[in-house]
Amino acid sequence: MTKGQETRDKIIAQAARVFNQYGFAGASLSDLMQATGLQKGGIYRHFRSKEELAVAAFDYAFTIVDHLRFETIDPELGSIEQLKQFIANFVERRSSIPGGCPVWNTAVDADDGNLVLRDRAQQAVETWLTRLVTIIEGGIRDGEINSEVEPSGLATLLIASLEGALVMSRLTQKTEPLAQVAQYLNELLELRRMSCLNSSHDNLYLQKEEK
Repeated sequence: MTKGQETRDKIIAQAARVFNQYGFAGASLSDLMQATGLQKGGIYRHFRSKEELAVAAFDYAFTIVDHLRFETIDPELGSIEQLKQFIANFVERRSSIPGGCPVWNTAVDADDGNLVLRDRAQQAVETWLTRLVTIIEGGIRDGEINSEVEPSGLATLLIASLEGALVMSRLTQKTEPLAQVAQYLNELLELRRMSCLNSSHDNLYLQKEEK
C-alpha cells in the first residue's frame, strides 16, 4: 500500500465517525479537519468534494456494520437459527463507529437532500433484504418455515423492527426496547417453524396474497 493510499484510508475511517454522528450537512470542514488532523488541502488532495468523501465514508461504515450483522451466521445451521443469529447480532454486536447504525442514519439524513447518499443507503438495505430473503426461501424449500410465509415480508419485518428498536434504545439510553423486540421476533420465528399462521394481525406482512 502506498503512503497516499494509507493516508486516504485513514481520512475515510475518521470521516466515517464524523458523518455518522453529525450527518452530511451537519459535518463541517472544521470537524473533518479536527478528526483527520489534516488541513483542507490535505483532505481534498485525496477527494474531489465533501460528497465524494461522504460516500467513501459510508461505504467504509457499511462494510463494518454489514460484517457485524452477518459474519457469525453459520450457513450450515437451519434457516430459523440463521435468522435468530441475525437478530442476536443486532442486539449483541456494536459497531466501532459511534453514532448508531450508519444505514439508518444515512437514510434519514439524506432522504430529502443528498440523492447519492440516499441511493447508497437504499442499496445497503436491499443487500440485507436479499440475504435474508435467500435464507427464508431456503427454509421454505427445506420444509422448515411455513410455506405461507412471504419471504420479503418477513425480511422487511426483521430489519424494520430491529432498526427501529435500535433507535429507541439509543434515544432512551436503555437496552429494553431492543431486547424486547428481539424476544418478540424470536418467538415469531418459532411460530413460523413447521406451523400454521394463526395470528391475523401480521398476515398482511407475512402471508402471500390469495390468488
